Amino acid sequence: MYASGGIGAASAAAVGLATLTTLTLVGWIAAPLATFGDDIVDAFRVAIRVWLVGHHVELTTSNGRVGMFPIGLLVLPGLLLYHSGRRLARVCVLPRLRDAFRGALALAGPYAAIAGTLALVGRDEAVQPSMVQALLTGFLLAFTAGGLGVLRQLLRDRGIPRRRLLERMPTRPRLLLTGVLNAAAILLLAGTLLFFAGLAADFGEAVTTTRELGPGVVGGVLLFVIQLLYLPNAIVFGVSYAVGPGFSIGTDTVVAPTGVALGPLPEFPMLAALPDNGPAPALSLLTLAAPFLAGAVGGARTLRGAPVPVNEAAPLWGFACGVVTGALWAGLASLAGGPLGADRLVDIGPSPWQVGVITALEVGVSAAIAAWVVNWRHLRRVAADAGDDGEPRDDDAGPESTPRLAARRPRVRLPRIRLPRPRRIGRRGPDREEDDAEELYGVTYEADPAPPASDGAEPTG
Repeated sequence: MYASGGIGAASAAAVGLATLTTLTLVGWIAAPLATFGDDIVDAFRVAIRVWLVGHHVELTTSNGRVGMFPIGLLVLPGLLLYHSGRRLARVCVLPRLRDAFRGALALAGPYAAIAGTLALVGRDEAVQPSMVQALLTGFLLAFTAGGLGVLRQLLRDRGIPRRRLLERMPTRPRLLLTGVLNAAAILLLAGTLLFFAGLAADFGEAVTTTRELGPGVVGGVLLFVIQLLYLPNAIVFGVSYAVGPGFSIGTDTVVAPTGVALGPLPEFPMLAALPDNGPAPALSLLTLAAPFLAGAVGGARTLRGAPVPVNEAAPLWGFACGVVTGALWAGLASLAGGPLGADRLVDIGPSPWQVGVITALEVGVSAAIAAWVVNWRHLRRVAADAGDDGEPRDDDAGPESTPRLAARRPRVRLPRIRLPRPRRIGRRGPDREEDDAEELYGVTYEADPAPPASDGAEPTG
């Protein structure tokens, strides 16, 4: 399996690098020599750097650090690794679904080594890729995308629908994961609506910026593709605004519900969605309710179907849902932002730790309250359906006064059977056994009549 994982990692990296190398060579032939360098080796080195940029590896140049890349660039290597994971599962015999973890490790280790090696090869005096980030992002991307490919192939081979995958997990982790996904989905929807609402409000400014750039037909298509790749970054920026800390577009700038302070901006049509300097738009403040709504839904889903018997433990599971949700969005905030050079462009994007902590608190507190309410209602309903002795009680008021109980399936009360506690049995004789049987079970034994005695023989029986 590990040999197949190494081959799959090498093939995924080779296909991605070959695609980018072809595009780079076409540009090297068509563009002036100063763009890519005088030697073809420089063109190959540029292709390696583009491959590293596709994996969000930060580049250090003489003009500063460059690390804010589109999240959409992860799609190409992710698809290649997903295909390698499925092929690994077809080649190797993995008897259990949990073996998908081993298959993901078999892909992630060699792929991280390849990414670190390419970071060393792509270095020169002008540009130096970060080898640590290459190892880390290569491992995480291969483990996630490759593991999903392995798991998908295992489910297909065993004929298990994807919707039944969660049913195979333990109850409590499955419900916690369901609550986290519901909370994250609500925040994602809030960030998406916030971005597109801002873009629709100033769509004329975006059109004017595009006309001033004058990209032409081919350039216009490339500009649209670049903005489409940056769309996940913009949504994460919107989520950070809805949560509260906001984000920055350069040093000493802030875009948050508390106010907007911006400086000169690059000519990029997507930036028309940013509000003007001054107080935040009043309509955008409605999105501040999104994390609390997400926490309420996530906390209710965390304990739905499997409440805890002790009501004091319910808020802990709700707060755990908020903590995991905060960690998820902190990672996305770290992936969406980064530097774009020196001076004032060194700080762009939301603060990962602020987004993580505030999201965990807002979502966690509301989720804890919702979880407590759901669990309390369940325990109260159980107590209402049972009497003091734990048996179902009769409803004397009739179905008119209790419509909920009348709509339920009628109960059948079985007669109570009381059996005496049996005594310990020591050395026993036949007479004692008959007495116990008669006392316990109501069985009466009659002695068999003795046969007539024969000549000189003792009676038997």
